[in-house]
Amino acid sequence: MGERNMRRNVEKSWRTIYLWAVLLAGDPTQLNAEELRDAFRRVKSSVVVVKTAEREASSLSGWLLGSTGLGSGVLISEDGKLLTAAHVVQTADRVTVEFIGGEQIPARVVSSEPNADVALLQLESVPAGVEPARLGDSDKVEVGDEVFVVGAPYGLSHTLSSGHISGRILDPSLGVRPGCEYLQTDAAINRGNSGGPIFNMDGEVIGIASRILSHSGGFEGIGFAATVKAGRLLLFERKPFWSGMDGIIVRGDVAAALNLPQKAGYLVQRVSQESPAWRMGIRPGALRAAIRGTELLIGGDIILSCNGMEIRDEASLESIYERIRKLEPGETVISKVLRAGEIVEVSSVVGSDPNRP
Repeated sequence: MGERNMRRNVEKSWRTIYLWAVLLAGDPTQLNAEELRDAFRRVKSSVVVVKTAEREASSLSGWLLGSTGLGSGVLISEDGKLLTAAHVVQTADRVTVEFIGGEQIPARVVSSEPNADVALLQLESVPAGVEPARLGDSDKVEVGDEVFVVGAPYGLSHTLSSGHISGRILDPSLGVRPGCEYLQTDAAINRGNSGGPIFNMDGEVIGIASRILSHSGGFEGIGFAATVKAGRLLLFERKPFWSGMDGIIVRGDVAAALNLPQKAGYLVQRVSQESPAWRMGIRPGALRAAIRGTELLIGGDIILSCNGMEIRDEASLESIYERIRKLEPGETVISKVLRAGEIVEVSSVVGSDPNRP
């Protein structure tokens, strides 16, 4: 009996100590909620909704400005520089960002890196009182760290979701290119979140929301964000470059079916008006077709080479972009394309602004 009573007294003492600890330190759940709330309040004005418009190609009626897109972004400088996802703006003809107060500001693409899915925009102006977000050090991020995402899922502006870092991704099978890195998170990311910032609990941007893995089309707990480190390297430490087009490398049977005179080429899908590719005269696809289960736009140009460099694979395309990036004003970009069954040359001269040749 005495031993049993002693155990009860010890348990009672520990319960008392725990209750006092909770009273003195506060409820950890409540503290985390307050920390998240305060962090959100500090950064919410720097987050924007990115709205885009694109021309839809039609083989019957020509170009129509009829396609609109939606994403998110984050202001990172007082002079109006903004980070978003490349796939949100890569081929946009018009870009507008909307701040939390409702102000809508035109923007243009300064630089874009589709492989890493990051892009840099320049705003025409910044609303008064808006503070840019701070960029963090994504190298210090560890699995298990708490993070939160702010964006516009399905157009619901400045929506907050929270979670943890689940891993770091460098797996080529997921489309990750050399020099690119993604953070995996279980914080909810949905359509419209693309390009939005992922913050640490200090309110620093550590990643840019990119994509999800899903069987349903909605969020299933696996989301990816390009690291801020990759964004700094690709957008700030290299000469700015934006082609204004997207496409796909075709090879093998598909290349043969399209009558390519070589083993591979770059099938152009879309081209942004006033972009370098548009000024060169590159033509986008106009007809929708399904090839081996993949929906493509065909009928546009297939780029075979650029400045003497033949397109063979993704690596050769990257080398071409690197060479163009290094061109000086006044130098010429010459591309050979397959157009309507014939090989033609298109060219443009690089201007003082590398994005406006």
